Amino acid sequence: MLPSFFDSVLQLIVRTSTDLPPDVRAAMRTAREQEPSETRSGQALTIIAQNIDLAVDHEGAICQDTGMPTFEVKTPVGANQIWMRQQIREAIAEATRRGKLRPNSVDSITGENSGDNLGPGTPIIHFEQWDKDEIEVKLILKGGGCENTNAQYSLPVELPHLGRADRTLDGVRKAILHAVWNAQGKGCAPGAVGVCIGGDRTSGYTHAKEQLFRTLDDVNPDPRLAGLEASIMATVNTLEIGAMGFGGNVTLIGCKVGVLNRLPASFFVSVAYDCWAFRRLGIALNASTGAIDRWLYRNPSHPIIPMLDQAGFTRTGREIALQAPIDDQQVRSLKVGDVVLISGRVFTGRDAVHSHLMKHDPPVDLRGSVLYHCGPVVVKEGDGWRVTAAGPTTSIREEPYQGEIIKRYGVRAVIGKGGMGARTLAALKEHGAVYLNAIGGAAQFYARAIERVDDVSLMEFGTPEAMWHLTVKDFPAIVTMDAHGNSLHKDIEQESGQHLEALIAN
Repeated sequence: MLPSFFDSVLQLIVRTSTDLPPDVRAAMRTAREQEPSETRSGQALTIIAQNIDLAVDHEGAICQDTGMPTFEVKTPVGANQIWMRQQIREAIAEATRRGKLRPNSVDSITGENSGDNLGPGTPIIHFEQWDKDEIEVKLILKGGGCENTNAQYSLPVELPHLGRADRTLDGVRKAILHAVWNAQGKGCAPGAVGVCIGGDRTSGYTHAKEQLFRTLDDVNPDPRLAGLEASIMATVNTLEIGAMGFGGNVTLIGCKVGVLNRLPASFFVSVAYDCWAFRRLGIALNASTGAIDRWLYRNPSHPIIPMLDQAGFTRTGREIALQAPIDDQQVRSLKVGDVVLISGRVFTGRDAVHSHLMKHDPPVDLRGSVLYHCGPVVVKEGDGWRVTAAGPTTSIREEPYQGEIIKRYGVRAVIGKGGMGARTLAALKEHGAVYLNAIGGAAQFYARAIERVDDVSLMEFGTPEAMWHLTVKDFPAIVTMDAHGNSLHKDIEQESGQHLEALIAN
């Protein structure tokens, strides 16, 4: 029974996690060419390009958040879909064991991590029969940061900076623009959006996500939707949100719109936001053996063209060295826009760690420390551990906790992506700390700044949520919130909101 099916699906999972498809590579190469190299966005895109090359060269996860695996499977009539589902699940577990996927399946009640990416609802597998004598398997890996920036609008609706969005294509356009503006850098811009006009709340989101299986360079067969997609792409980058929300010329690399019939009483616009690490591939399989007949989205006979033709991120001489633990004077000397190179001990802490620290003393002394919002991919090596992917997670989730943790424990620097809110900004100013924005998705780049894993605490939360004790060397990040009450994120949000108003007025 399809003796090669398991191996084919495993190859698909590994390749999707580690190698961006050619259309996304081309879009990111174009984005990099449109940003001056000395700007914040230009530096971010250079790091992203280097990360893409490192991932494929070393078959490592492009981003440490390997997302929610979503499979779209088409089978001939009579195929055993029950058996295929089990084989796909086993392939997911094996890819996780090999460190190509991060354990991401968590019990929604207890918070317990299954450890193998299996559980109720994970992975997501959609089957469809068709009249072809072959099997098609498509996979998309969409991480939690960009998943949290998804949006759904019920038209008509009043939108900030845009006014009323009516039940028209212009109203849909306003909803899409608002979703991109609202995402800022939290979804690892420059991103792509899949959109569904209509349907109900459930089918709308599903169809929006399905649009992300289209290539970035295709043309919508519906001329009305093709015009809408072109209109969005012709105007959205004038918002100047830029890579990581740092400001810049490229905010979106693709917009794909589909449509479903709806109830007369409802008019939903569903937006599925995906990050620059747009991991989507597919395979066509022999219906008798399950062997790969051909790849979708990529041609293995065509060599992979590197994103960079030089070393990548280079120092300008203006970088500021930070040695942890950090003192008050050094922190207060930093200002928004400074590029820092961090060395010394860094502790990771995500949702579970922050919640724990609100009720319990920390397992380590955090005075003068650097707290990294990161859920790394780690593999066991002998009696120790090795980090294979370690980019930042979206920080805004920790806003309810961060200010209090800085106050209680003397944390001097927080590393993450996307920025934080008013309470954290106030705590940075009052207690002398900074927020450092690392480049979202650059998991291979940052893994190489980690010299070793010294220890781990709170392992009961699972590997992504545990507190890892890391020694880093020259870990680069940008000060985007300083100890003087300044926030680049707040500034870019306000400025891009003004651009949004001007865009609609013209």
